[in-house]
Order: sequence, then structure tokens, then C-alpha cells
Amino acid sequence: MEQRRLGKSGLVVSEICMGTMTFGLQADEAESFRIMDRSVEAGIDFFDTAEVYPVPPSAETAGQTEEIVGRWLRTKPRESVIIATKIAGAAHGWFNPPIRSGKAALDRVHLRKALEGSLRRLQTDYIDLYQIHWPDHGMRYEDMLEPLDEFVREGKVRVIGTSNDNSYGLMKSLWASDSGGYARMDTIQNNFSLNNRRFEDELADVCRREGVSLLPYSPIAGGVLSGKYNDGATPKGARFSDYILAGGPRQKAMAARFVNDRSVESTKRFMSIAAETGIDPVTLAVAWSKQHDFVASTIVGVSAEAQLDPIFAAAGLKLDEPTLKAIDKVSRELLYPMG
Repeated sequence: MEQRRLGKSGLVVSEICMGTMTFGLQADEAESFRIMDRSVEAGIDFFDTAEVYPVPPSAETAGQTEEIVGRWLRTKPRESVIIATKIAGAAHGWFNPPIRSGKAALDRVHLRKALEGSLRRLQTDYIDLYQIHWPDHGMRYEDMLEPLDEFVREGKVRVIGTSNDNSYGLMKSLWASDSGGYARMDTIQNNFSLNNRRFEDELADVCRREGVSLLPYSPIAGGVLSGKYNDGATPKGARFSDYILAGGPRQKAMAARFVNDRSVESTKRFMSIAAETGIDPVTLAVAWSKQHDFVASTIVGVSAEAQLDPIFAAAGLKLDEPTLKAIDKVSRELLYPMG
């Protein structure tokens, strides 16, 4: 599997990263271990988690995913695995996480508490990539970057990154790092898929010019690009099926963004392209995601070991020019199917 650098850092990772947000709910511990072991066998050395996982987060389950990853990590040489995790964003942001009594923030106190909690649950003395799960654009960036820089200097964190951010936030953090001499954000983790190409509009150019790597999450659009939600289907056990049938207002709104008439129509067209190319639609989606100069590692996620093979088939795969042009034609005709 190809190895790629994270931003301007010294950290090099596999071109596919295994996400873990299903571990502890959709995938029990035994299944999670099998998924991670199979991933290592396939050449994946990069795993992404977060203090609020599994998803959907709750006060009862928050942190359980890190605990599962930590118990698995103890079975491997620590240096052989690259671990990324995330501190939850501010409680007054787009989501109030069920941690720290609903008062989560990105200041020195909460950053330290979050880091210590993740280190304990992951059973390790350092984290390779420590990320802000979502930003707080209203705070002084120096108040966030100074403690993050201390973590790096202490050897508890190797590289820092952001997530769910925009061009303003990324450039603001880079400016503050450059002017204050703090560690810089070497990565940004945002939603990016065949059904959501908004990252290409502006953020991609920021990444190219500033030497920041995108770590795309949801490259299969939450499973939509597999075709399992086509024609109104709500397969049992699938995340958006649960959100559509029994989710709260926020979950139903998320499901409507991912699963709608336009996203299903574009999915059907991408599936036709995959069939003409002779590959699985999941393989097409992951391979397309990797085939961008601003992408370091594409974050995939599964709830069962049986879902891994079409993902692994994308390793090293380069889509040819006719296939890329066919994909672009669909994207032009169905612009922004995820809204």
C-alpha cells in the first residue's frame, strides 16, 4: 500500500486509514479487533478515532471506541501503528458533545483533560495525530495553539490537525502558528466524496499552497455510494436506516442530507461507471478519493469484516482518464447532490 506524508510533518502513513466510529455500537469488540487485524494485514497502519466515539455519541458510550482501540493497540508494537484521535469541539458549536458535563471547550484546561483521557483509554504515552474535531472560530487561536504546541514539545503528541473546518479557520490557524511559533495544523479532516465535492471549491487550493493534507472522511458517503439505500431501501442495521426510522431531529436531518433523490440518482450513475470499469462501486469511490494531490490518506469505516474487501481493492488502484471524465460529467450534471 502506498505511503504518503501528512502535511509538512515527518509522519508518513498508509493511503487508506481505518476509521473506528462504529466500534462499540455497530461492531462489538471482537468484530472491531478482526477489522483492525485485517486492516494491518492489508497494509493499513493508520487508524482514526475520537473521544466522543462511537457514533451516535452518548454520555453512556463516549470513550468506548478509544478503549477498544487501546486494548487492541496493546497487542501490537506501538511504533508500528499510527493513531489519530480528536478532542471534541466547543459545546456551543454545531453539536454539544455528551462529555465534560456538556461544557466542552478548546481552552488549555479542556485540551489537557481531553488529551489525558485519550492517552489513558488508548493505553499509550503518545498520540501520533491529535485533531480538533470541529473548530471554534470565535476564540483566540493562540489560546488553543499554545497548549497544543506544549503537547508536541512534551512528546505526548507528534502532529496536530483540524477537522470539519473551512478556509477561514484553516488559514487563521496557520497564520497564528506562523506568527507565534506554534506547531501548525498539518492535516484537515473533512467530508469529501463523489457525492460531496465541495472541498475542491476552495479548501483544496489552501491545502496545496500551504502544505496541508486532507484526510477525507465518509468517502463512500456514509455507505450511500454502495447503493444500499437506492430506491428507498432502509437496510437493517445501516446507520442512516436507523436515523431515518428512529432517529432524533438532528439525526433525521443528517440522513436527509446523505440520502435524498439527488444523491441516490448520482449514486446510480456512479454505479454504472463502476460496472463499466469492472470494479465494485465502493472500490470506485475509495480509489477516486485517493486520486487527488491534496489527499494524504482516505478514512474508511465499516461495521463488519465482510465489508473490507472492496475497500482493500482500492489500494494502489489508479482510475484511468476516461473513468475520471465520466465521473466529472455526473458531478457537473448533478452538482452538490448532498446539498
